Amino acid sequence: MHPLTSVTGPLAPGALDPDTVDLADPATFADHDLTAFWRTLRDTRPVHWNRPTATRRGFWVLSRHEDVMAVHRDNENFTSERGNVLVTLLEGGDAGAGRMLAVTDGPRHEQLRKILLRSLGPRVLRPVAAAVRANTRSLVRKAVAGGTCDFALEIASRIPMNTISNLLGVPETDRDFLLGLNKTALSSDDDDVDEEESAMARNEILLYFHDLVEERRRAPGEDLISVLAHSTVDGATLTDEDVVLNCYSLIIGGDETSRLSMIDSVYSLAAHPEQWQRLKNGEVGVDTAVDEVLRRASPSMHFGRTALRDIEINGVTIRRDDIVTLWHYSANRDERVFDRPEVFDLGRAPNRQISFGYGPHYCVGAYLAKIEISELLLALRDFTTGFEPAGPALRLRSNLLNGFHSLPVRFFPDPAGPAYDDELREVGR
Repeated sequence: MHPLTSVTGPLAPGALDPDTVDLADPATFADHDLTAFWRTLRDTRPVHWNRPTATRRGFWVLSRHEDVMAVHRDNENFTSERGNVLVTLLEGGDAGAGRMLAVTDGPRHEQLRKILLRSLGPRVLRPVAAAVRANTRSLVRKAVAGGTCDFALEIASRIPMNTISNLLGVPETDRDFLLGLNKTALSSDDDDVDEEESAMARNEILLYFHDLVEERRRAPGEDLISVLAHSTVDGATLTDEDVVLNCYSLIIGGDETSRLSMIDSVYSLAAHPEQWQRLKNGEVGVDTAVDEVLRRASPSMHFGRTALRDIEINGVTIRRDDIVTLWHYSANRDERVFDRPEVFDLGRAPNRQISFGYGPHYCVGAYLAKIEISELLLALRDFTTGFEPAGPALRLRSNLLNGFHSLPVRFFPDPAGPAYDDELREVGR
């Protein structure tokens, strides 16, 4: 049994007692506002022990920006190969360990990362960016013309899935199917989806990509699956399982982070019209706005590691084999790093948000995700004068993902926006 860290000051007003909060339970996030709870942890328990239950082990919780960054870059004392999120860490490991980039360390991780960056680096993605722009502006223009839509379902779900599917060579007819599996695999849109259904969805994604890999072995193309299927690590061609697992990681990560950040951007801009006006009027740069959207959204609330040896963090001893969770959601609101972190400020600079992680495992799709969010903000700026909620926003039920699965929105078209013919020429159609 670990000694609990002691509270050295009072709870923040309205905060839940840290000893009663279970961060492994999705209901914790669905049923409570944890703003004051995270502030209490940062101020009084920066290294906090989340108690075990009758059915699962306990784990450490890091809430400060500095500590989260330190563990992210420390691949000597911590490993990702026993899982990198609570669902796998608490189950005792990840089936993709040593083969899937996100849960592989050392030289093999470096080689896999280089292979993926050949298709996901800035220079290679320039033509992809043009396609993202065309798709995004088409979707937004159509929604604005219609007046209202569920932004989460009709726009945000379409942009990242189309982009990563194009890169992987997934047929258009299969994309809605994969999107549905993605949502079930990592989070629930309602309380009726249990862990067994999530596991089945993850298996279906793996089986789907296994068939695609077999096709690309026989008839390679220019897509990312073909690149992986004909790449080598340590002189050996990647196995079908290696390729499938990395496709799974790309389709899950490439969809969720961008999609949830886009949804949150519209939710937050509608709630803060003064920030929308700054964007609309060109008072803030789009790149700066994207970083603030990512900080605010923190779509992946945590990642995790396992300690390889005893190590001390902030005066607390972490024992070998302990699970350590790194809470980006809290780190992105750390008062020690961000001035008035509770304020949504599109002009925030500097902005040391860590929504894509940090260090050796910094997200390989970060550049692509920023392109997608940027193009969405530009399309909203160009085609609307504003927008407002048209119904209740429904939150995900998850201990990993933060955001909404439904966001009804009413758009107000900008009559001074780009004309349709000009738009066609601009996107190069």
